[in-house]
Amino acid sequence: MTNLTNYHSHCLYCDGRANMEDFIRFAISEGFSSYGISSHAPLPFSTAWTMEWDRMDDYLSEFSRLKAKYADEIELAVGLEIDYLNEESNPSLSRFQELPLDYCIGSVHMLYSPEGKVVDIDTPADHFRELVDAHFGGDLDFVVRLYYKNLLRMVELGGFDIVGHADKMHYNASCYRPGLLDEAWYDTLVRDYFAAIAERGYIVEINTKSYHELGTFYPNERYFSFLKELGIRVQVNSDAHYPERINNGRAEALAALKKAGFTSVVEWHGGKWEDKEIL
Repeated sequence: MTNLTNYHSHCLYCDGRANMEDFIRFAISEGFSSYGISSHAPLPFSTAWTMEWDRMDDYLSEFSRLKAKYADEIELAVGLEIDYLNEESNPSLSRFQELPLDYCIGSVHMLYSPEGKVVDIDTPADHFRELVDAHFGGDLDFVVRLYYKNLLRMVELGGFDIVGHADKMHYNASCYRPGLLDEAWYDTLVRDYFAAIAERGYIVEINTKSYHELGTFYPNERYFSFLKELGIRVQVNSDAHYPERINNGRAEALAALKKAGFTSVVEWHGGKWEDKEIL
């Protein structure tokens, strides 16, 4: 297999299931040329899946030690996956920008309900239905529009390099209401969002985390050709929480990208992002 890289992975500093070194050693054993660690960044409140600020120095120090230890075997990069929550909590904050990171991933996992409650909508489809019904009165259209509104605001504010799982809600939303993805208003939302990404030059990851379980990429494969038309640069990331899953769905994603007309993906080499031919 070629183009062996991954820049979206979660270790024990957040909700990953193995330590940082286990991921790196597995990447080396699989023949990866470069690899990135991207733990969930701290939020203004504690969660079971994000890092706390008091672990940040340890996170960065451990990465530096491992980067030096494995310098002759693989090129490593350190990042964070930072949530857009609101104007006071998002990737553009100076507190994040001042960290000595190689890159950042910008993502949306949570929304505020009309009552002001933070609702994690990045859940299995059956629980997503329960949350929409309980906190948003069953108004799926409102939830979808709010999700893309927040994504657009995240794109406007910036502070990151890679758009994480760009339209992840599409699977849950289409399970809630089959046929949603073919509704004109939804298609317009998505296309406007990708146009904003293209205008600002962000990288879009093809997130393969759910491909083997749910049969879908994030973003949805139906938009790969549109990404190509817009000139958006892409990379394949597995969003792995287990070392053995760092390569899940890579071959399928690369094949789908080639089918859509892509000839290259973005990889980290020589301390910077480079376009590399899909082999």
